[in-house]
Amino acid sequence: MSKTSTETKRAPLVRRVLSGPAMGARWSATVFVPETCDLDALGRALAAEVEAVEAEASNWRPSSAVEQLNRMPIGAWMDAPSGLLDVLQAALAIGDLSGGAFDVGVGDLVRAHGFGGGSRTPDAAGIAAVAGRPSFEPPKTLQLDPIGRRARRLAPLTIDLAGIAKGHGVDRMAEAAANFGVASFLVGIDGEMRAGGAKPDGSAWVVGQERPDRDGRALAGVLELVDMAVATSGDYRHVHEIDGRDVGHTMDPRRGAPLVGDVAQVTVLAPSCMVADGWATALMVAGLAEGEALARRLGIAAILVGRGGETRSTLDAREARAA
Repeated sequence: MSKTSTETKRAPLVRRVLSGPAMGARWSATVFVPETCDLDALGRALAAEVEAVEAEASNWRPSSAVEQLNRMPIGAWMDAPSGLLDVLQAALAIGDLSGGAFDVGVGDLVRAHGFGGGSRTPDAAGIAAVAGRPSFEPPKTLQLDPIGRRARRLAPLTIDLAGIAKGHGVDRMAEAAANFGVASFLVGIDGEMRAGGAKPDGSAWVVGQERPDRDGRALAGVLELVDMAVATSGDYRHVHEIDGRDVGHTMDPRRGAPLVGDVAQVTVLAPSCMVADGWATALMVAGLAEGEALARRLGIAAILVGRGGETRSTLDAREARAA
């Protein structure tokens, strides 16, 4: 009698790792697939999604859709790709829920301090021009028309999507892997990660949580992911010295200046990496006490690490364990 069980019909899965350049860093994908899987085709599908996001949302590409929007005359509509509209809608929603702690209208602040698209050198004249300038409040100065697939600026804000675009790219990679028939995967861009399913043996994907240490790299703990994404924001990697003090790349839209707060690092877990990415930045800006309260009120799973090492968590014990 022939064997007809599901297990005898299922091809054994093997672990494969793919990677490539992405947004000034690297994308990576660890997948469990049959031996017969066309890895070249899978790699091309993943890379194509990363490229699409860069073409839509990169502030380093003058030809990107977001940079075209930044150059449009005030009040003029621009036809926008659906991916860019998705990112902008998510950004506005997080900005509203966070009370303005997340704001994609801080592009001029970012660039003046030597981060983001353009020069990597702080510009004293540019800093003086934007110093103390309050947020442009994108909900009032950026208008979206999802049905007509268009967007326009109503004030001279410069949109910067660095706090959310990598997460969107990870989500697009996850969709590509799922569409390729991969049920068990871990994809990421520069530390922003999303797990699809569990590993074939039923165990969770394990992702390290780094200590917020500027002088080295060490684990503070690990996170176990199943159908979940994780993103981390911190001010201990991308830093410039300006007037004798270290300045990080995260901007405080409420002060119109680089963030000077009591949080060194925020890690957020969410089903969407784009959402996790945006909220990690928002909670950094909100601060230790306000950020924890906001996360608890909205049901956001987060770990906030203060500059003195104090850790506050809204995760339960099943989502994180000490290394």
